[in-house]
Amino acid sequence: MTNYLRKMRGGAALPQRPALGYVFWSWCGGVVAIGLIAYITVATGQTILMAPLGASAVLAFGVPDSPLAQPRNIIGGHVLTAAIGVLFLNLFGAEWWSMGLAVATAIAAMQITRTVHPPAGANPLVVMLIGASWGYVLTPVLAGSLILTG
Repeated sequence: MTNYLRKMRGGAALPQRPALGYVFWSWCGGVVAIGLIAYITVATGQTILMAPLGASAVLAFGVPDSPLAQPRNIIGGHVLTAAIGVLFLNLFGAEWWSMGLAVATAIAAMQITRTVHPPAGANPLVVMLIGASWGYVLTPVLAGSLILTG
């Protein structure tokens, strides 16, 4: 129990705080990427913005050297998991158990394809909760991922 509580406090040592210049450029990346995606959404009336892209921006601009933040992982992870979400929605509907199976399958598929990207794990849930169709995989998922990594 003591070990668990220590982990909740952040463990024995917290990671180094990044330099303010690094924080500034991370902030700029988030502003430009998410701002551009939001602008395109408003300007075209086509939904490009989705919540998991905000979490992707944290990885892409906050820890860009992480294997989980690479373009292959961002794009591949999002597209793969959104497709799994649509597949499970079409096969089983948006049931509590199918949501669990879809997320678990998304995790396994990202591991097998070496495209693990934690924010993409939310895609099957988003797809099922909004009743998305196959077109959702292209827009906003692929389009948003490409803009974010660009």
